[in-house]
Amino acid sequence: MKKIIALLLCCLMLSSLLAACGSETAGYAENGVTMDQEMMEAPGEISYGSTADSSTGDSTQYADQKLIKTVTLRAETEDLDAVLTQLAEQIRALGGYTEYQNIYNGSPYNSYRTRSAELTIRIPADKLDGFLTEVEDFSNVISKTESVDDVTLQYVDVESHLEALQTEHDRLVELMEQAENLSDLLTIEERLTEVRYKLESAASQLRVMDNRVSYATIELQIDEVEVLTEVEEPTVWERISTGFMKNLRNLGDNLVDLFVWIVTFSPQLLVLAAIAALVVWLCRRGIKTRKPPKSPYANPQPPEEKQ
Repeated sequence: MKKIIALLLCCLMLSSLLAACGSETAGYAENGVTMDQEMMEAPGEISYGSTADSSTGDSTQYADQKLIKTVTLRAETEDLDAVLTQLAEQIRALGGYTEYQNIYNGSPYNSYRTRSAELTIRIPADKLDGFLTEVEDFSNVISKTESVDDVTLQYVDVESHLEALQTEHDRLVELMEQAENLSDLLTIEERLTEVRYKLESAASQLRVMDNRVSYATIELQIDEVEVLTEVEEPTVWERISTGFMKNLRNLGDNLVDLFVWIVTFSPQLLVLAAIAALVVWLCRRGIKTRKPPKSPYANPQPPEEKQ
């Protein structure tokens, strides 16, 4: 019985090694979880769509694709607080959540550096288009980037590897019940612990991918501005008037910033001015008290009269 158990353990370990080698040969490995290519091609693991004739140019499509959608938005608004309130209501209504939020309230010494907000929003993938439409309605979207990552093969790979690990786990449990001595029991328990760790890791990867597939990710940056950016191409006169008004506003902002800076740093400026005045006074006093050298030609002696 001992030899049979040892032989079965060797077979299980050998099959796991062969599965890992086969997966690396197929050119796929991620986060320490691999899969045998034969498992990946086994029937019933995934349903493939019909392959069209080569003359049509269509490629094979998966019946159940795993797509991760990511959208990057940059928008402007004249009222940041109102937009953030509308965003929160819309996210809650669609069943999403805010994963990250950072609000910058601007610099107190710079009048033209307005407030801004950065958010990472998770929205159910099937409601993504509706959410983007709402964002475009209550803000001025100036740039939008969309990307789709197909993780179908990766998902099937991890899923199949999970099933293989579960099968090995069940076999090890059966062998543990049949173990007749302590040595075999310890060997089986050691392998069982390793298999359970890999099971938890693979299950965790599936949960992460399921979440990323089910919920689209929106990276949103909103800037609070005084004048919204024109999305349409402006005319020459519009460009001239816009540039003139912008420079005029910048001039006014710079003057305000200078006044604020002077008032803010007035204590330091007064101390520096007092020190500078003291240095100038001491230098002038030193110049006045310094006696000029007597020149031999300053008071010439009159010539003596000859007798």
